[in-house]
Amino acid sequence: MIKKALFLALYLVIIANAFIHAQTTVNTVPFHGALATKTRYQVVYQLNSDEDAHIKATLKNIRNALSDSRLINKLDVELVVHGKGLAAFKIGSPYEELLRQLKQQKVILAMCENTMRERDIKREDLYSFVSYVPSGNGELIIRQQEGWAYIHP
Repeated sequence: MIKKALFLALYLVIIANAFIHAQTTVNTVPFHGALATKTRYQVVYQLNSDEDAHIKATLKNIRNALSDSRLINKLDVELVVHGKGLAAFKIGSPYEELLRQLKQQKVILAMCENTMRERDIKREDLYSFVSYVPSGNGELIIRQQEGWAYIHP
């Protein structure tokens, strides 16, 4: 009986040590995120809010993606603006400099023409460096079907 108890105790110590070693080994391997193994990545961002915090967060998300060391010179970005998001592209908005910087980094700044028609907005009301798409929703659908990642901050 004593031999069985001793054997069981020894067995439990061995199992516990193996478990502790496995946990230690797994937890000591540093994680640095996914590897960017492809030559190109594409992402489309949606902006349909006129809330200052939302607009700023969306633009910050884009800047962060563009500066991710894994994605530098590998990333195609499009910002699709529709609905209330129109506020970001209107002349006189506080976002002009941020938008110009993104445009210089080759970000496509796409305005929904449906929104413009519905709100009686002319191209002259928006920054001259903005591009246009017939439908913001249509653009998002097409980009996603083409395999672009979709982000709606």
